[in-house]
Amino acid sequence: MSSEAIRSTLYIEPALHQALRLKAASAHRSMSEIVNDAIRAALREDEEDLAAFAERAEEPTVSYEVFLAKLKADGTL
Repeated sequence: MSSEAIRSTLYIEPALHQALRLKAASAHRSMSEIVNDAIRAALREDEEDLAAFAERAEEPTVSYEVFLAKLKADGTL
């Protein structure tokens, strides 16, 4: 853990806490390390999603109603 780590209180569901404790013990890692890694992974995923949205920002949009009409017209529905 970083020397600049900030202590925080989290409320974790009992079953998740038990799973986290068991994972930490079996992996010889701290619960904090596992939680920090999970947060990093979630933030990376968000960053990837935002990049994908930005790449597609200029694509034309189609309403749900228009899309359903197209599916009906081409025999899909």
